[in-house]
Amino acid sequence: MSRNRYIIGICDAVALLTVVTAMFIAFTQGPDITVEAPQQQREETVVAQETTLLFVGDIMLSRSVGAKMEQQDDWRWPFLSIADFLKSADITFGNLETTISDRGRNVGSIYSFRADPKSVEGLTYAGFDALSVANNHMGDWTQQAMEDTFALLEANNIAVIGGGSTQEDAHTAKIIEKNGVRFAFLGYTDLGARYAEAVGEETGIAWLDKETMVADIQKAKSASDVVVVSVHMGEEYQLTANTRQRDIASAALNAGATLFIGHHPHVVQNTERKENGYIAYSLGNFVFDQSFSAETMEGLAMKATFEGANLKNVEEIPIAISRQYQASLTD
Repeated sequence: MSRNRYIIGICDAVALLTVVTAMFIAFTQGPDITVEAPQQQREETVVAQETTLLFVGDIMLSRSVGAKMEQQDDWRWPFLSIADFLKSADITFGNLETTISDRGRNVGSIYSFRADPKSVEGLTYAGFDALSVANNHMGDWTQQAMEDTFALLEANNIAVIGGGSTQEDAHTAKIIEKNGVRFAFLGYTDLGARYAEAVGEETGIAWLDKETMVADIQKAKSASDVVVVSVHMGEEYQLTANTRQRDIASAALNAGATLFIGHHPHVVQNTERKENGYIAYSLGNFVFDQSFSAETMEGLAMKATFEGANLKNVEEIPIAISRQYQASLTD
């Protein structure tokens, strides 16, 4: 072997020893040595937060209910037994079946409702976030009482659904955002005196017209994630929905609504789970003094749970109304 080849051989051995030594040090010193390797992307599953919406039936704070609150000197009276349940939801919604005012005059029938302005204390105590005013009793005591009702609710941070200071306002969805999800609420009535309807620049309520409702829903859908429609319609004391109720509810869901909530019959009617949403044709009474039958002294609460903007579950919860006009959960 020549001297040059011998030197090269030694150099190769030294190089090999250097590499082996570096590998040994890297292995034994562990985390102090940074070894570059391809970085793997870790997929993280994001679970959408749950939001609960709670719906109840007709709320009437006049007549015998109003007299009871005044007698007890407690304007929270109808809700004392159920307030915690109502407050447990992220958004609580009902149908306000009375004006709340000390103005106006009776232009309705013998069944005209006007509650003392102090009764709003009960609604705030119960945790209502939104109330539909689109019903056949909102015009009972002239436009003055109706305007007072809207203003009083808004002053107490309760969204006015199905009513407004103009026609456009009454037909524009009120959006409540919870947990990053925008819930839009629309309300309509198919019953009552047409002079209470919002027309042009006049204060009033939203009257039900299927084509207009569909357009309102589509507009609301473009500005929100979930659309809820409340409609005052149907036949009093009938336990099943009629053809018009089914037609309107179907049109609402097909237009983009996820929930259809009905009021007016004063009794609980059938519910339907659809592929594109959920329908409750009538939730019955919630606070009322119709003690002439068992069916009118009970109601249904509907608890809808959303995962993000997706409807995950609907729970139907029976409600009882006592002879003292207090709503409570049934045993």
